[in-house]
Amino acid sequence: MKILVIHGPNLNLLGTREPDVYGRATLEDINRRVIALAQELGMEAEAFQSNSEGEIVDAVQGKSYDALIINPAAYTHTSVAIRDAIAAVGRPAIEVHISNIHKREEFRRTSYISGVVTGQISGLGVEGYLLAVRASRQILDR
Repeated sequence: MKILVIHGPNLNLLGTREPDVYGRATLEDINRRVIALAQELGMEAEAFQSNSEGEIVDAVQGKSYDALIINPAAYTHTSVAIRDAIAAVGRPAIEVHISNIHKREEFRRTSYISGVVTGQISGLGVEGYLLAVRASRQILDR
């Protein structure tokens, strides 16, 4: 079983970008923890980050995986293309956000992605990614 973890735009700046909102963990910290937990659960995980919408669409469509964990970041609120790619591949997908998008600015409260994913985890910090790994394992075991 393989999980693909996609991190969207600006998440490469985690650890220094608005630490009061996103915390001090770096993207490398998150990836290390996700990969370790996946291995502990008998799965493989691959992490990918891009600031480009097209590259994210290409990864959703072209990479080999059984379940998707995606933090589309700002594309959450704007990308029909990423939404359509997730819907088209038909694999289980979990949308993750470090901050609670529903408690932030009004424009951040709408997710174009949520209607095509299995579930959404929002506002639990880095722990949300780990919960998504555990949930992915349960979903794939069904």
